[in-house]
Amino acid sequence: LDFSLRIGIHKGPVVAGVLGLKRFTYDVWGDSVNTASRMESNGVPNLIHLSSDMYQTVDGLTNDFDFTCCGKIQVKGKGEMTTYLAR
Repeated sequence: LDFSLRIGIHKGPVVAGVLGLKRFTYDVWGDSVNTASRMESNGVPNLIHLSSDMYQTVDGLTNDFDFTCCGKIQVKGKGEMTTYLAR
């Protein structure tokens, strides 16, 4: 089985809740969720695409990950953002 996976990660506040009366669904909403989704959709297969906020949080993990700055990219609904790839 051969497949590729894109992962986008951002950090920030979210709102979470349970929906439904008979069949429950748990969901998460907010700008942070939308930004993580944009990181995924602009990502590279088999790499992790991070926002600059998330990169600043995990920057100390250089022994575990190799980080590459993507520079400023245009992100729908957000404008220009500096992003990073982790492998």
